[in-house]
Amino acid sequence: MVSTTSRQAYLETGLGVLADQGYGGLKLAEVCRRLGVTSGSFYHFFANWGTYTGELITHWHTESTTLLVEGVRAQSDPRARIDALRAIGLSLPYRAEAAIRTWSSLDPEVKAVQQEVDAQRIAALSDAAFDILGDRRGADMFAKWSLYLLIGYEQITLPDDPDALAWLFSRAEQALIGGELRGIDASNG
Repeated sequence: MVSTTSRQAYLETGLGVLADQGYGGLKLAEVCRRLGVTSGSFYHFFANWGTYTGELITHWHTESTTLLVEGVRAQSDPRARIDALRAIGLSLPYRAEAAIRTWSSLDPEVKAVQQEVDAQRIAALSDAAFDILGDRRGADMFAKWSLYLLIGYEQITLPDDPDALAWLFSRAEQALIGGELRGIDASNG
């Protein structure tokens, strides 16, 4: 058994468990097994399981959205921001994110974090798209289109196909850059 580990290692391992086994597999025994530690080590870092899961979801929010969005927003070129957001979308831990969506349907606190993540991602996409398109409705539709693609990809049970997701993202970007989303009326398709 490994005698020492870190708080960060517990959080990253929890995300790994979510990715591999889904929300139902997120158990103290599995996290400790993967780290090669006893549950006593766990309690050195976390007061209880609720503290751990709260920190885990906060860690995911910070690492997979807040810090990334802040980095993207620091770029002045809107096309570079769209490129960076696409790269982020293609690199997210899809299976862990799908498990967190399941978890959010069962836990109101996790749901609140999931809603904040979705809102941050939509806002970053929409703001960059608006700077390209100059049309708020079209920018919002691009942002929703992109996020709907990502969420669908995360939820599907077929084998991962990042090339297909990249192609779908590129189609949305082409519509944005080509001005197809300017002046759209979503109620008429």
